[in-house]
Amino acid sequence: MAAPRHGAFHPLTVAAVDRLTDDSVALTLRVPEELREEYRHAPGQHLTLRRTAPEGGAEVRRTYSICSPAPSADGPGPAWLRVGVRLVEGGEFSTFAHKEIVAGDVLDVMVPAGRFVLDPAAAPASGHYAAIVGGSGITPVLSIAASLLAARPDARFCLVRSDRTAASTMFLEEVADLKDRYPARFQLVTVLSREEQESGLPSGRLDEERLAALLPALLPVTEVTGWFLCGPYGLVQGAERTLGSLGVARTRVHEEIFHVEDTPPTVRADAGTAPAHGRVTARLDGRSGTWPVQDGESLLDAVLRNRADAPYACKGGVCGTCRAFVVSGEVRMERNFALEAEETDAGFVLACQSHPVTEEVEIDFDR
Repeated sequence: MAAPRHGAFHPLTVAAVDRLTDDSVALTLRVPEELREEYRHAPGQHLTLRRTAPEGGAEVRRTYSICSPAPSADGPGPAWLRVGVRLVEGGEFSTFAHKEIVAGDVLDVMVPAGRFVLDPAAAPASGHYAAIVGGSGITPVLSIAASLLAARPDARFCLVRSDRTAASTMFLEEVADLKDRYPARFQLVTVLSREEQESGLPSGRLDEERLAALLPALLPVTEVTGWFLCGPYGLVQGAERTLGSLGVARTRVHEEIFHVEDTPPTVRADAGTAPAHGRVTARLDGRSGTWPVQDGESLLDAVLRNRADAPYACKGGVCGTCRAFVVSGEVRMERNFALEAEETDAGFVLACQSHPVTEEVEIDFDR
């Protein structure tokens, strides 16, 4: 079967809307049999949901991680998918999800994407994995942990999660179920920043100092096969620095950021400036085209003016949906919270954050 097209949306029916907390819901999406191979996903991948506002309003896209376990490689594709949606103040799609979506509604859903993943089939039989998550960062890690523990009977997983209060903690029952099913192989540590627990760790932020003391007491930090960090920017960056100070190789650390404050763009001093006129050649789903890039326009926006099927979601440098390979020319990338150093070193960029430095730039979305 042909690979799913980049940026392809399909209408999926909402099978259930489950209230997780006062400010979060889980949406279960039914996948028809003819689309199940297209929605086959790796543990940790995400879906982009699209909504067109009434009366010709602007299109809104938001990315949400899949929390349901991934199908086995030799089994059928998923009959259903589940995502968690946390209400964001002023968030157009999250407000829509909380107040309007009901079972039976139909949503436009992009095929799965993302590289914050763990392949259980490629994991060592007795591998030891760990995750540090904050808030809704539990969503992809829930899929990663459940899929790994089910597929690899000797693997172990340690989850360190930070939430404000017990009442605001997403997927409490699902995580507790993992602990019940795999008591000897699933280790759970919960830290609440605004509420004291009857047992366990005292309340407070999970900062670098705390992590540096906690992690070595939990597990052999440098022997962990893979670390997965997911949540707000500050937590993820702090956890990355802590792991580095404890001697963890950077290649064993995987990150996904769910929310970035108003962090100013980071641009290299030698990155150059955009030419007054430029052109981009883009390859997407086996077809190529060449188009002008207008002054101040990103490569993604230039492509979208001519190819509405170009893949994107957040346009903020966070989700990684618009990842592309620079075949020739040079670009300046303003923000990057999605690609790892190995990817940028290999020549990949985020098209939504990239501007041409040379007059001619060629990118490939199919790599």
